[in-house]
Amino acid sequence: MTPAARRSAAIEVLDRVLAGAPVEQVLTNWARGNRFAGSGDRYALRDLVYQALRCRRSFAALGGGLTGRGLVLGLARTLGDEALFSGVGHAPAVVDDEPGRVPVSDEALDVPDWLAGRLRDALGAEYAGVMAAMQRRAPLFLRVARGTMADAAQALAAEGIATLSVDWVKTALQVVGGERKVQHSAAYLTGLVELQDAASQAVVAALDLQPGTRVLDYCAGGGGKSLAMAALGAQVCAHDINPQRMRDLPARAERAGVQVRIVDTDALSGGYDLILMDAPCSGSGSWRRDPAGKWALTAEKLAEVLAVQAAILDRCTRLVRTGGVMAYATCSLLGDENEAQVAGFLTRSPGWRQIKAQRFSPLQGGDGFFVTLLTQAPA
Repeated sequence: MTPAARRSAAIEVLDRVLAGAPVEQVLTNWARGNRFAGSGDRYALRDLVYQALRCRRSFAALGGGLTGRGLVLGLARTLGDEALFSGVGHAPAVVDDEPGRVPVSDEALDVPDWLAGRLRDALGAEYAGVMAAMQRRAPLFLRVARGTMADAAQALAAEGIATLSVDWVKTALQVVGGERKVQHSAAYLTGLVELQDAASQAVVAALDLQPGTRVLDYCAGGGGKSLAMAALGAQVCAHDINPQRMRDLPARAERAGVQVRIVDTDALSGGYDLILMDAPCSGSGSWRRDPAGKWALTAEKLAEVLAVQAAILDRCTRLVRTGGVMAYATCSLLGDENEAQVAGFLTRSPGWRQIKAQRFSPLQGGDGFFVTLLTQAPA
């Protein structure tokens, strides 16, 4: 496919997404219906679509409308390749009477109006910088699961994958070349490294785990943090309200050479030294990876998420041993889900106190994350 034909395909995909279809489903269906497109075309199309969604508001302003064509034209005007709209062959139709560049103010931050104030309150002076970071593709990070950092970096380099160390997370490598080779590399397939965002790794590091600590990963999802905690010597049980999310965890644990026990909801019992609650959230800290989620979030959906988070906090007080620790975490930038959620828990839970809290900012390179440690004084 030519670059111009890829723009036409992006317009087609984005129109379906804007009509309400899930972006990954649309991309999959497009690939199935266009078998002539090679892997390079599919990767390029995905990049175009996701970049348009990250900058949906500003590109719509530059391109003259919230349509697939408007978003791709806005992207073209940003990159200076509007000439691809030539109407020749499979290229998008030529730009004729459509608006040119238009002034944008807050739209350039690409934030839904109803969220802007909440984000400003939560991020303070970092607001503009974080929102600008969210307009760009997220870096790829790896967790070194076995051996030394130097050994892992060398093994990856031998397969054409360039990495840099991450000064604020000692287990993390940032991939700076050969990203698409990672999941087919021997280093990955043999468990030397795992795909895991740097901030997610930093959350595990903040738990101060000791070998033998009995841990419940209450909202385990795919199990990345379960694996990281087990690698530190913790005795990890993984749980998720939707067990299907953990379907790959046993194979991943075997590949990593660690043990993680999966626990069903009906089999949960108390006495854990530490419970990690990586709670369902708005996902605002990972908007670069899920830009469609930014525009799909509503005040009503946020209220539902806040209620679920509060219920999880209350539920886990009955599963941790007296004097143990509950770690509450979200990949959210919003104070409603972080500091305010913790304050509400402490108000309704006499005897509990906060040990520490940490925020990780996209300005550090990884996702936005929040984690706090809570404990109850012995009776």
